[in-house]
Amino acid sequence: MTENKDPKQTVVVVDDDDIVLTSIESFLMLETNYNVVSFLSAEKALDFIINNDIDLVISDYLMPEMDGITFLARVRDERPEIPRIILTGYADKENAIKAINEVGLFQYIEKPWDNDDLLIIIRNGLDKLSLVKKLTEKIEQINKAYGELANIQKEIVRTFV
Repeated sequence: MTENKDPKQTVVVVDDDDIVLTSIESFLMLETNYNVVSFLSAEKALDFIINNDIDLVISDYLMPEMDGITFLARVRDERPEIPRIILTGYADKENAIKAINEVGLFQYIEKPWDNDDLLIIIRNGLDKLSLVKKLTEKIEQINKAYGELANIQKEIVRTFV
């Protein structure tokens, strides 16, 4: 059997309702190999996100300490590459559009959610992050190669001119 050497992907879940946290965390731990870290406090979650490698954030929309849009905007400021998902019990399409535009959300999910849909959305978000990382690496390689070619060109010009 081949061992997977890739580190576990870390999903952060933030909600002021402990039942929601337990439900999502339990489901993801049973169905995936993700490292799930949950928080009742947006501030504590933000501290964790700043100080740890994470791969995706799911946040409740309405929380007493800080609303989900504000929280995810702060996540974007700290870690813009991380896909951000908002979870809400309020079917307010206007706020969903506002959040998507202002915070650059990856997805908007209404409560009650369908576990299969949630899993697909998370996987798609993680796939997006992986593709963005690969694209960034390729761009860095191209820029490095371009710099090397420019140096070779300068040497050729210097030698023959």
